[in-house]
Amino acid sequence: MQRLQAFKFELSPDGQQERQMRRFAGSCRFVFNKALALQKERYEQGEKKLGYAGLCKRLTEWRNSPDTGWLSGAPVHPLQQTLKDLERAYANFFLKRADFPRFKKKGQADSFRYPDPKQIKLEQANSRLFLPKLGWLRYRNSRDVLGTVKNVTVSQSCGKWYVSVQTEREVEQPLPNGGAVGIDMGVARFATLSDGTFYAPLNSFKRHQTALRRAQQAMSRKTKFSNNWKKARAKVQKIHSRIGNARRDYLHKTSTTISQNHAMVCIEDLQVRNMSRSAAGSSEQPGKQVRAKSGLNKAILDQGWAEFRRQLDYKLAWNGGHLIAVPPRNTSRTCPCCGHVSSANRQTQARFECVECGFEENADVVGAINVLRAGHARLACEVNGAVMPSAAGTHRSDSGAAQCPRLSAAGISGLQAGEDVKTLLVKAWRGKRT
Repeated sequence: MQRLQAFKFELSPDGQQERQMRRFAGSCRFVFNKALALQKERYEQGEKKLGYAGLCKRLTEWRNSPDTGWLSGAPVHPLQQTLKDLERAYANFFLKRADFPRFKKKGQADSFRYPDPKQIKLEQANSRLFLPKLGWLRYRNSRDVLGTVKNVTVSQSCGKWYVSVQTEREVEQPLPNGGAVGIDMGVARFATLSDGTFYAPLNSFKRHQTALRRAQQAMSRKTKFSNNWKKARAKVQKIHSRIGNARRDYLHKTSTTISQNHAMVCIEDLQVRNMSRSAAGSSEQPGKQVRAKSGLNKAILDQGWAEFRRQLDYKLAWNGGHLIAVPPRNTSRTCPCCGHVSSANRQTQARFECVECGFEENADVVGAINVLRAGHARLACEVNGAVMPSAAGTHRSDSGAAQCPRLSAAGISGLQAGEDVKTLLVKAWRGKRT
């Protein structure tokens, strides 16, 4: 199987190279904003949106124009890749996967990409990299780059420059290890597995919240855009970078451990944006418990659930595993023993007690068990033909609950705890015959 993988390193450029990289990133940002403004103007005038080929023609005009002739000093391929990024942003917007494209600001996600591997030279033995119009750049060689280089992305974060080398290589089809497990995501417990193990939350933002608040207060007392204000802003950016690095490190370690020890992982299809929506309301209809909901929203966003799911998705694929996303409805209210569904079953946040049969267990463990059973039911329905599996990537079940009765609360509770996937498939086959 073909594996695409990126290897990221910190660059060690000299002064001239750093100025050039700032200039190239600024040129890409200018082209993106100018193309976005052009698309908006054409839309307001009732004209058709330009495609990638039409924008490339405009880019040639901008590079040859006396007003924007300085764009010719930047390599043309990264500028063209910026137009591709804009085209992809529009496609994601029309497919309702993202918001409308916004104008880029200086200092926020400054980057540019070289797509042609023929123009890139990588010498790992000497820890250096050759890029067009930049020459040889030194980088901190922390690990070997495996595979054939496909493209290179140079980015800036918190005053430091990084290079991400994407490669492609052929690997053997891996065999998964372990069995199936369900995961219940939470705030008090970051991830609770159906076998009873759990991972405590890191709460990276909460740990640095005091230092961040003091740094932001110090920056607010400085004159905006003065040298002291820029120094204070650099301190704020450094704290934000430390928060993000700690969170990503924790998510990578946790997702790697789970993906290497389980063949199938079932997870809730959580809508984080809806869960973390503000409860302030409006002046006509003010919200209730706004401060408590604000603290909950901050705690939810501090966990990084979406990034954790993304990492689980590709790491399970690398290890030969399978990720299934199931609807989260009633997973924490359904009794795994008798199948009774009621909000009274979970009277507290941490404890589950069935009002029908008296079954008691940790609420997160109960949720993880129900998630696992819903994943088994979805797998059985896919083999049964009730739900068509997706072509690649995460198996979603947005419409599966309506098509497959085994995804309902009663269907989930009907699966016994000791049953494996083979037993579920046999049950699904027999149910189809009858």
